[in-house]
Parts: sequence; structure tokens; C-alpha cells
Amino acid sequence: MASDTELAERDADVSPQDPSPQTDEAEDYPTWQYALVVIAGFLVMSTTCAFIFSYGVYQSLYEEMARVEGTPFTGASTALINLIGTLAIALMSMGGPFAMHWAKIYSPQAVIVAGGWVFGIAYILSSFGKALWHFALTQGVLLGIGTCLAYVPTMSVAPTWFDKRRGLAMGVIISGSAVGGMIWPPALRAMIMHLGFRNALRISGCISLTLVSVAGYALRWEPQFQEHVRMQTQGLRRKSGWIKAPMVNYRVARSKRFLAQALGCFLQSAGYSTPLFFYAAYASTLGYNATTAANFITLSNASNFVSRIAIGYGADRYGRINALVVTTLLSSIAIFAFWIPSMFHTADASKSSADGLFIVFTILYGAFASAYISLFPASLIELFGVQHFTSVNGALYLIRGMGALIGTPLTGMLIPKSAALTSSYIYERAGIVSGVLLMAATLACLWVRIEASIGSAWKWRV
Repeated sequence: MASDTELAERDADVSPQDPSPQTDEAEDYPTWQYALVVIAGFLVMSTTCAFIFSYGVYQSLYEEMARVEGTPFTGASTALINLIGTLAIALMSMGGPFAMHWAKIYSPQAVIVAGGWVFGIAYILSSFGKALWHFALTQGVLLGIGTCLAYVPTMSVAPTWFDKRRGLAMGVIISGSAVGGMIWPPALRAMIMHLGFRNALRISGCISLTLVSVAGYALRWEPQFQEHVRMQTQGLRRKSGWIKAPMVNYRVARSKRFLAQALGCFLQSAGYSTPLFFYAAYASTLGYNATTAANFITLSNASNFVSRIAIGYGADRYGRINALVVTTLLSSIAIFAFWIPSMFHTADASKSSADGLFIVFTILYGAFASAYISLFPASLIELFGVQHFTSVNGALYLIRGMGALIGTPLTGMLIPKSAALTSSYIYERAGIVSGVLLMAATLACLWVRIEASIGSAWKWRV
């Protein structure tokens, strides 16, 4: 059997985004085949990832329940409740190397369908939770694992089917998380109000399990790329190869480019999730009722949907790394210029100012902060070459998960539970830390930009 190092380097020889498997998709396969891949990927993103990023609805609900006797969350702090969503979003990325590896050994269909079942069962089990740790285990850990198994293979399989229209296809697929993010928050809030939060969890689990399982059957490797995958996994046995995840080449891991990109991934992930999880809870401090507060999550995702297409087009035209720097900087500016000032305009005379500032922040942060998630993988081939894309991408997803797991709980601890739903200014420290982390991530992206130009003539479009 080949050594781990040999397998790791061989595993990186052909990337799922390598354009070599095909050159003109319209001549090789019928149009319905490409449409099926896009629709299936869209469905996966609009359920798994959209539900993960809609956790703010439950964050707000659980914080309300923490103030009532006899609930699973009675007396729980904001940080502990936030840990549920943090575990889910962290594990969604941290398991990336293994999910990608298993898709190569057992087929992406099997891994995606398994992810749909784990995701659905996690929601159903959480509906029977009697203590906070039950929700952390089910709605946090299991949900994150299920999302990872469905999300990572989907984002790896879809590019193998496209060449000329790859950017457009991936834009439509990724936009599924934003479209789902517009649909699910108000839907969840309506289900919670009329059916109770436990039934809302059960219904969400059944919907996700069904849609992801059906979509998974359509998400197989492109036939020519399947041959490359078969060659890469020849030295692995199906019974024991599942524990061997691809490793980053040692020389690549020591390079300044990798260190800069890894630092940017960690810092951006550490600061990114806090505003997302607290949209609804923070809106409640401004006097909005629960239903209206949840609509801020929808507004953010609507902005996200539009921006993914526009920013993706701009990144292809002006440089993906350039877009990383600009969008990360603008997300930090949105926090300092709009969110934090809104915390100090809550008196009756200036409430309209607070509302306006927070609405602008929600739109801008939704538009720019999430751009990092789609742009950083797209820049890896330019930085490390096709031969190292697979292993580098998996390692950076792991690092992003670690950033979310460490940064988000720490910022959540800065929000005192005694006034979490009544005083907007107590979000100040969490907002400042998130803004600083994103500003530091901007500097790391700028470092990546500089490293990308070393050894060659300076190019504006990188």
C-alpha cells in the first residue's frame, strides 16, 4: 500500500476544478444533465447551509427561553447558547478533508446522501432535547457533520461537469444558500409560533433529509474525471482507506503563501459568524418583535444572493485575490461604520437612526462578508497550482472550522446574558472584536496578494 505522503501528493495531482476533464460540455452531454447537476447542487445548498446560517432564529428563541423557568435553556448564557450554532458551522468546514476523501473512495452520491440522513436525523433528535447539551450534541455536532458530508462533496463534484460555464454554474449553485436563507428564517419563525419549536425542528429534519437524499443521487463525478479519481485511489482499500485524509505537501505548507492564506481563513472565520448569529437577537434590543427581527436574517441573505453574482463577475474580471481584499475590508468597515454606531442611538429621539444604521449594516455585511467563502477556494489554483488544490483546499477548510470554533464562542462570551435581549449597547465589545478580526483578515489577504506577485512582474489583476 502506498505511503500517506505518496497518496497525499498523488491525491493533489488532479483537482475537481481542473478544466482538463472536458472542454466543451454542450457537445459531450445532453443539456438536461448539466441542468440536473445545477439543480441538485442548488437544493443541497438551499437546505443544509441555509439552515446552518439561519441559526439566528433559534439563537433568539433560545435566549428568550433562557429567561423562563422550566425550559432546556433556563439560566443559560448567550455564549453557551451560541455554542450550538458555532459547533455546527465549525464542523461544517473542519471535516472537509475527510468528506472529500470519502467521496473519492466511496462515490460522492453515497457521501452526500449519508450527509442528508445525518443532517435530518440530527434535527429530529434535537426536537427531543431536555437540556442544553442535548442541543449542542444534535443541533450542533451532528448537524455540522451532516452539513459537511453534503456540502463539501457537492462543491467538489459540480465543477467537474463544467468548463466554459463553470463560473455561472457555481454561482447559481452557491446562491442556493442565500435563497434558502431568505425562505427559511420566516418559515421557521412561523412554524415555531404556530406549531412549537420542537415540531419546527422535526419538519426541518424531514424536509432536509428528503431533498438532500434525492439531490445526492444526481451529484456524481463527471465520467472522464471519474477515471482520474479511480487512478488516485488505486492504492487505497475501501475498508481501511476511509481513515486516510489527504495531506498538504510539506513544502507547500511551509510557504509564506500558505501561511498567509491560512491566517486569513482563520481570522475571517473567527469574526464572520458572530453578526450572523445575532441578527435577530440584536434586532430585538431595538424594539422589533420576534417575527420582524427574524426578517433581518432574510434581508441579509437577499443581499447575499445579489452580491454573489455581482462579486463573482467582478472577481473574474479584476482578480479573485483583489476581490478578497476589498470585500473583507468592506465587511469590517460595515461593522465599525454602521453596526457599532447603531448600538448608541437607541433613545426614543434617535431610534430611527439606530434602525437605519442597522438596516444598512445588515445589507452591507450580507453582501460583502460572505464573499470570502466562495472567493478563497477560487483563488487557490492561482496560488498553489492545480496539483495542490485538493489537499490545500481541505486543509484550509479545516483551519476555517477551527477559527469558527474558537472565535465565535469568545465573542459570544462578551455579551452579558442578563441584558442580551434588552440593551443594544452590550453588544459593543463583541462587535469591536468581530470588526478587528475582519480587519486583521484583510491584512492577511493583502499579504496573500503581495506573495502572489513575488517573483514576477506586478499584475493588477490577481
